[in-house]
Amino acid sequence: MPLTRTGTSYRSGGSGEHLLVLLHGLGATGAVWDRLLPLVERDWPGAWAAPDLRGHGRSPAEPPYGYAVHAADVAELAAAAGAARVTVLGHSFGGVVGAVLGGGWYGVEVAGVVAVGVKISWTDEEEAGARRMAGRPPQVFATREEAEDRHLKLAGLRSLATPGDPVAAAGVREVEGGFGVALDPRTFSAVGPRVEEVLARCAAPLRLAAGAGDPMVDLATMQRVDPGAVVLPGAGHNAHWETPEAVWALVAAP
Repeated sequence: MPLTRTGTSYRSGGSGEHLLVLLHGLGATGAVWDRLLPLVERDWPGAWAAPDLRGHGRSPAEPPYGYAVHAADVAELAAAAGAARVTVLGHSFGGVVGAVLGGGWYGVEVAGVVAVGVKISWTDEEEAGARRMAGRPPQVFATREEAEDRHLKLAGLRSLATPGDPVAAAGVREVEGGFGVALDPRTFSAVGPRVEEVLARCAAPLRLAAGAGDPMVDLATMQRVDPGAVVLPGAGHNAHWETPEAVWALVAAP
């Protein structure tokens, strides 16, 4: 995997000055795009990149972890790739990062942002729960299988994949005493800024979408930001994994 100057690890392919950036959600890695990448390779006319956001996977565990820092990391990746403009497809937390990048503050021309499964409304209790997660020490597991199972839970993929699958292995690393999830718990400290306000500041064209069975967001909530928001039948929170063709159609015809 190539690295940016600050160490962001990413997979890439294709060629050209128009870069598609695939941004995973909180707790996941760039491997969550594996089911969608064949469509990207088939249809996307430029280059693409699927990074592990800082604190995740093979990228450095270096706070701070706010939306703006992640957006700056993506801007650096775009510069390293020689991109003249960028389109972002982001899932959940990655969708918010894409919207921040689309605000126009990072010297990157953003052609559009498609954000899938973004949790817009957070209760005080949910925010407090995220802060508690951020304060917990990393867990060490005796076996790789246990660590992979924990990663799948954190990524919201436990019902969609099993330990041993590549998407599970991508979120685990060997540590002293056993195996750990390749996630800095402090990444959960990013939760807090009002997501609706963040999305509303995106200057680039923004399309919101979510699976019909996504418990984190509904159509009416998305329509407060994007009147043209889309519901994807047959999908839950991880629509890009469950119905990649439907998600890809949003990028091909935003």
